[in-house]
Amino acid sequence: MKLAILSREPKSYSTQRLVAAAELQGHEAVVIDHLQCNLVLEKGHPGIIYHGQPLVGFDAIIPRIGASVTFYGTAVVRQFEMMKVRTAVDSQAIVRSRDKLRSMQILSRAGVGMPKTAFTNNSADVPAMISQVGGAPVIIKLLEGTQGLGVVLAESVKAAQSVIEAFHNLKARIIVQEFIAESKGADLRAFVVDGEVVGAMKRQGKEGEFRSNLHRGGVGTLVKLTRAEKAAALLATKALGLGIAGVDMLQSKRGPLVLEVNSSPGLEGIEKATQQDIAGRIIEYTTILAGRKKPKPKTKKETEQAVDAQSDVPTGK
Repeated sequence: MKLAILSREPKSYSTQRLVAAAELQGHEAVVIDHLQCNLVLEKGHPGIIYHGQPLVGFDAIIPRIGASVTFYGTAVVRQFEMMKVRTAVDSQAIVRSRDKLRSMQILSRAGVGMPKTAFTNNSADVPAMISQVGGAPVIIKLLEGTQGLGVVLAESVKAAQSVIEAFHNLKARIIVQEFIAESKGADLRAFVVDGEVVGAMKRQGKEGEFRSNLHRGGVGTLVKLTRAEKAAALLATKALGLGIAGVDMLQSKRGPLVLEVNSSPGLEGIEKATQQDIAGRIIEYTTILAGRKKPKPKTKKETEQAVDAQSDVPTGK
């Protein structure tokens, strides 16, 4: 089977692991820089030109689309979909997950636990908005931020007002979330493939840092998720329509709270923490997907049964 891995970083850990896993399973894997793809549109014959040559003969693709190039990257994924090439992550699912506000709205409708969140375009409403999410301190996030960038902890209402006004003056869109003190600078990353949690780690921020992102100096360690945490990860992934996802959650007094669902989660941290072949699971899922009809979404009962089946098994099995 011939697979295309859409990635701008052929030497990154995630890309190299996917290529190695594909070759180990007897498949051909080609790394394609999606920003170098030209899309050709004509009646009944959509095509993609890459370095002067048409991209043909692929059975499936694995998108690794960076947040900064979501628009063009998803256009390339959509073009492959139009060419009847299977994708491990649908273009629309990527778009939904990348828009923080839209994704939170979808998760809220699906009944996924999350920190109280507010969004406004009016700086004059800031005090009321902070009160609506539980009062200071609060977390302020840029909607376009990633890897912990554009995330600010405001200790007081006055500080929050100043930060929000500054962002609004820059025409930047932000959301305000309640601060979960009991999480103590740590969160959980559950890695989901085809409706199953295949690995999980606890990410602890460095001393004095409220952000736990590994890119910000956080450390990932193996963790066994509770039944509620697995259920939250699976429900969030299903709600956004993602076949592959990294679900970030906080542990709180009222249960797991989903912060974000990442459609292109990195493999290095999760594989090193769990010592599991996550890349191999992604390749298995992608090749099975390419050889069958698109799997039907799991029903609520099937999701609950999947959680039950995993509840007594350590995530780092």
